[in-house]
Amino acid sequence: MVGSRERIEQDLAALDESLTAFDLEFRSTYESYLTALGQAVRQQLILASYHLCTQVMPDAFLKLSFNERQKMQHSVRLLAAISQEKLRSLATQEQAVETIEEDLEEDLEEDDDDDEIEEYDEMAEYENRQEDDNIDDNRDIEEQEDSIIHYQFPAKNHELPLPTNSPETLARWQRHLEKAIFNIIKLLSRDTNRLLQQSGILPNQLPQQILEAAYQAESSGESVAGPPNLLNIIIETGTSSKSGKLGETRGNTAIQITAIKLRLSEIEFADAATSAGRQQIRNLSMRLNTLGRDYQKKQRELAVVQAESAWRSSWFED
Repeated sequence: MVGSRERIEQDLAALDESLTAFDLEFRSTYESYLTALGQAVRQQLILASYHLCTQVMPDAFLKLSFNERQKMQHSVRLLAAISQEKLRSLATQEQAVETIEEDLEEDLEEDDDDDEIEEYDEMAEYENRQEDDNIDDNRDIEEQEDSIIHYQFPAKNHELPLPTNSPETLARWQRHLEKAIFNIIKLLSRDTNRLLQQSGILPNQLPQQILEAAYQAESSGESVAGPPNLLNIIIETGTSSKSGKLGETRGNTAIQITAIKLRLSEIEFADAATSAGRQQIRNLSMRLNTLGRDYQKKQRELAVVQAESAWRSSWFED
């Protein structure tokens, strides 16, 4: 029995070594994936904004002055660049993951009825840093900060804990990380739409609740048609007219609105590096499942052996 226990403990020690190596590979793969994803998100947001402004809403875009167009474009680039930075650093920070989820979900549930969207200091900081490094496209937009929308998630809210050496902890870390990625992309879509509303490209009367309902309907499994990372919304507005008689006639007017809706699946599909990274993550997830089953099996065997030993140690014949 002692030999059996020693064998099981040796097997668990070997699994611990495998998990340590797997942990490093898992995190390294996610870091590479998130770097590629950040770049892809930046590119796809700019492409979606370009398509919306030039193909869907060209008249509204042309009504903007040159300076207004320049400011709006610069804000889009800033939102994209900050999101890229968040994603890139997401897997290497040390804040409790539960706190991140709470912060992100609070951001998503904030009241959207404000007429003005406040400036956020982090965006100004990023812009100043870019200017210092001479990578701001040599654009002289000194008053840009006054029109930048409030970006909803500061860096400290997106730090994730380093995984510990257990399959369950790694799996939980991965689930929370994937949820954080989804929420960051969703927040970026929301804030870009706010910017487009503020700039006069999208109608101001489009409530966030309608966008959210459209997101949910799309997520339920309906097919997506049209250009990538855009969402077509049809809103019916009721109208009524009295005929002068006892009755009245009613009719509905349908308004179609297109908004930004970044989709992780479309971003990955359009980018070879991100798609390859996702496939590596799938393969590693399968390995993690196998390691988890083996780990649980050995822990169960060890618990049985320990329980048998404990029974014998306390058993006495009357």
